[in-house]
Amino acid sequence: MSVALTLTEPRPRKAAPRHLADLDLAGCQSVLSEIGQPAFRAKQLRQQYFGRHVGDASLMTDLPAAAREAIGAALLPRLLDPIRVDSCDDGRTVKAVWRLYDGALVESVIMAYPDRVTACVSSQAGCGMACPFCATGQGGLDRNLTTAEIVDQVVAAARLAEERGLGRLSNIVFMGMGEPLANWARLKSALHLITGPVPDGIGLSARNITVSTVGLVPTIKKLAEEGLPVTLAVSLHAPDDELRDELVPINTRWKVAEVLGAAWEYARVTKRRVSIEYAMIRDVNDQPWRADLLGKLLAGKLVHVNLIPLNPTPGSRWDASPKPVEAEFVRRLREAGVSTTVRDTRGQEIDGACGQLAASVREAGTPGRAGAKPLGASGAAE
Repeated sequence: MSVALTLTEPRPRKAAPRHLADLDLAGCQSVLSEIGQPAFRAKQLRQQYFGRHVGDASLMTDLPAAAREAIGAALLPRLLDPIRVDSCDDGRTVKAVWRLYDGALVESVIMAYPDRVTACVSSQAGCGMACPFCATGQGGLDRNLTTAEIVDQVVAAARLAEERGLGRLSNIVFMGMGEPLANWARLKSALHLITGPVPDGIGLSARNITVSTVGLVPTIKKLAEEGLPVTLAVSLHAPDDELRDELVPINTRWKVAEVLGAAWEYARVTKRRVSIEYAMIRDVNDQPWRADLLGKLLAGKLVHVNLIPLNPTPGSRWDASPKPVEAEFVRRLREAGVSTTVRDTRGQEIDGACGQLAASVREAGTPGRAGAKPLGASGAAE
C-alpha cells in the first residue's frame, strides 16, 4: 500500500531542546549570562563544537570543570542518541542510526574515497514525497529536523570519520532521509552554519555541498537567491510527465518542464552545473526512447547525469535495470552530448545506499547485521 504525498509537516510531539547550533553568537551569550557564565565562553563553545567537533561539554578542557555540566545542559543537549553503526567496504562506508529527542529515527552515511570524505545527511525524519521505489518515501513523514539536528549530523560525521581514520570530512550531500527543500527554513540556516568560518560555522566549502530535491520549484528559486554556490541535484527519474507522475508524485504539481526550467535558472544564477539523478528501474524507465528523450531535454545545458542502479529494498516490486540496458542508456545520453556517469552503489550491504535509508531503521538495535557495532556514549563504536 503506497503512502500519500505530504508537504505539510506533522505537528512535533514536543518542543526541541535548545542547542547552540540553533542560536547565533549573541543568543549563546545570552543563555550563558542566564546561568552566570561570562559571555566570552560562547566563542569557546563554538570553537570546540564547530571547529573541533566536540559535542560534549564534559570533554571541553578549556571550560572550568565546575561549570561544564551547567553549560552542557544549557547549550549542548544530546541531540542524536546513537543506536548503532554499520560499516562495509572495508570500513570505508559507515551508516549511523540516531534516535532523536522525541523518539524519531534518522540515518546518515559516511563514505570515504581516495580524494574526499563525504557525509550523506538527513533533513527530515522520514519523507513525505511518497516515491514508490524508495524505502524512505514509503515510510512517510514523521517531522522536519531542526537546524541543530541537521548540523549535528555533520559534526558527528566529522568526528566519526576522524575516530575511524577515514580522514577529514570534506563533502556533504543532502541525500539522506527527507526532501531538503520541504524543510527550507532549517535547511537554509544549516547551510550557512556548515559553510560559515569557524567559530561561526563548520567551515566547509559551499562548492562541496550538494542539495537534492524531487523538484519543489518555488524553493529551488529561493535556493538560487541565497547566494551559496552549492550543487543542485534534481531527482528526475523520468523524462516524461506520464511516468514521472507515478514515480515522483510531486510531478502532479510541478511538471518536468517546470522543474528543469527552475534547474536551468539555478545554473544561470549560480554558474554551477546541475546534477540530474535518475534511478534505473527495470522495464519502467530504462527504455532507449526515454534515454533519447532525456538527452533531448538536457542537451546543451550545464548539466551532468548520475544514473543510479536501483538498490534493493525488502518486499519491493522494483528491480534494477540489467547492465546491458544501463550501458545502452549511458551510450545514448553521451551520444546526445550529455555528461553521464553511473553512481557507485556503496553501502548496499548495510542498507545505506540510495533509496535504502529507513529500509531497516525499524530494526535498529537488533543483533546480527554484518559489520554492526553498538555505540557508546561518546558516539564511538565500542
